[in-house]
Amino acid sequence: MDSSKGLQIPKVIFGTSSLGNLFTALDDDTKLEIVKQCFLHSDKPVVFDSAGKYGAGLALEALGNCLKKLNVKPEEVMISNKLGWLRTELKTAEPTFEPYVWKNLKNDAVQKISYDGILECFEQGNQLLGAYIPQMVSVHDPDEYLISASSAEDRLKRYQNILDAYKALFDLKSQGKVKAIGIGAKDWKIIKELSADLDFDWVMIANSMTVYSHPKELLDFMTALSQKGVSIINSAVFNAGFLTGGDFYNYVPVSRDKPQYQELFKWRDQFYKICANFDVKPASACVQFGLLAPGVKSIALNTSNPKRVEGNIAMANDYICDAFWQKLEEENLITFKP
Repeated sequence: MDSSKGLQIPKVIFGTSSLGNLFTALDDDTKLEIVKQCFLHSDKPVVFDSAGKYGAGLALEALGNCLKKLNVKPEEVMISNKLGWLRTELKTAEPTFEPYVWKNLKNDAVQKISYDGILECFEQGNQLLGAYIPQMVSVHDPDEYLISASSAEDRLKRYQNILDAYKALFDLKSQGKVKAIGIGAKDWKIIKELSADLDFDWVMIANSMTVYSHPKELLDFMTALSQKGVSIINSAVFNAGFLTGGDFYNYVPVSRDKPQYQELFKWRDQFYKICANFDVKPASACVQFGLLAPGVKSIALNTSNPKRVEGNIAMANDYICDAFWQKLEEENLITFKP
């Protein structure tokens, strides 16, 4: 357990997109078992990372129901709610916010990034969670919100909307309703841009700091955050499953047969060979690298299979010898050695 700016989080926190039926509609018993396994094998308080966008509030609702069924005391759990999407009535065959991604949803969601909009999302999230109030809050995917700007003028307006939304969150903190304000994004440069205007307690970096991709400027930024006492959570350290054998790299389908992806697969082949030589599981190497990056206090892992929860937690405590990282560096597979 580590403490920065008063925030205490364990090495592993749990993503909840699977509770919102991401790609697959899980039954209630499976969701309950996932949450149960988290409590059986993790330090307390157990930390869950959720969002109103996950299944149009379904993940929050399912998490709250599971916690209630398991008789979890509020002090035994810490919830991070990424705000900015509000559950609405489903009027079409597929949800409009991310069609074909979420399965068997009964609701839609609309984006609400403003002072009042974020407060509305916060209140709705609390209702969905029931007796469990999130202690960690943030504005969800500010990078995607800014990328959607139609012009430079529109981007300025959207940036101000984000600042207004964060003003609402800092007001909640000053009122004692939440404990820590943070930010999460796939584009770490947006985190850096907003960090110049806002004093975050925690930062979640997604798809950016992995054993495959770890640019020096990101390492430098993470070091600077750490020196300010900001807790860093590393997320999506498998590059959307590619580093553990999947066919998607950062959510984009890739193929060994296509010339533009040959170097990517060559890197993975070399990585797997070195892992085999040192008897290191590729997934464990990804987790350890993600944890050992500058300033990282915790890693976010997500699963739709209850049987994988214990193993995921165990990987955070695996020992990997220095010679393994040295070999990756010698073969030019990594430019930063933990």
